[in-house]
Amino acid sequence: MNKGKYVYAQLVEFLPQRVFDNIIKKYDGNKYVKHFSCWNQLLVMVFGQLTNRDSLRDLIVTINAHKKKSYHLGFGKSVTRSNLSKANEKRDSKIFEEFTYYLIDVARQKRSNNDFEIKGKVYAFDSTTIDLCLSVFWWAKFRKFKGGIKMHTLLDITTQIPAFVHITTASVNDMNAMDVIPYEVGAYYIFDRGYVDFTRLFKITQLESFFVIRSKKNLKFEVKTYHQVDESKGVLSDQTGFLSGLNTSKYYPEKIRRVAFYDTELNRTLIFLTNNFELTAEQIAMLYKNRWQIELFFSNGSNNI
Repeated sequence: MNKGKYVYAQLVEFLPQRVFDNIIKKYDGNKYVKHFSCWNQLLVMVFGQLTNRDSLRDLIVTINAHKKKSYHLGFGKSVTRSNLSKANEKRDSKIFEEFTYYLIDVARQKRSNNDFEIKGKVYAFDSTTIDLCLSVFWWAKFRKFKGGIKMHTLLDITTQIPAFVHITTASVNDMNAMDVIPYEVGAYYIFDRGYVDFTRLFKITQLESFFVIRSKKNLKFEVKTYHQVDESKGVLSDQTGFLSGLNTSKYYPEKIRRVAFYDTELNRTLIFLTNNFELTAEQIAMLYKNRWQIELFFSNGSNNI
């Protein structure tokens, strides 16, 4: 029965506290803690996110306004800016990261479906930059008078839920984040042309995963096989061959597929590279078209910040 319970307390009941407690034990999160536990810290920070607080000071002011309700909301006996800031600084962030990925996995299972044309896991990878005040976040130096971080995100196309998030300073090159992606055998990974790095793409091939990436215009390519295409569906060419550039041929020594597709909406020709030789050229173009979903994810997310 939810009679008499605050709405926030009802929402918190959906969080599996036992799972969180096991993670806390794993990292000794509550060692030497007397009052403000990791669970209290989690609920306070979630409350701040849901109520769109701008800072710890703003969050504490809001909580103090409802001080008599703090215990029933799960915040503990007393929440101060001092103990909250110390907890955020000193406690292992892996506790909350691991719990987050557990919840993400639960959500993805709930939203799993077979509606997508291509069976299997399909991911789009990209990043978005979040501006920060350099005087406050001095460690996030981006430009001379500007700070920022990048949120590198692996979006599960079939569930519309991020499967992996990697945070770096904004100065980090996007391609470096490809090294920490948890690649899965047989899964598809879609990239924009800013991620063209043939050493890293060849690693995906070695891991028995698939990639679809937009090619750069100056790519040197030696055609070995021409495949029949249906130009009425927008496919201009479908070729198999090898990279012929002096360095690229060393970085990616195996055969690769190149598909040229005319996008009527954009009124331009797009060139895709992939290590998958089973899908049709139309399916390769369709996979890349679905990369736009991560752009929508970033756009909707920025509207909610």
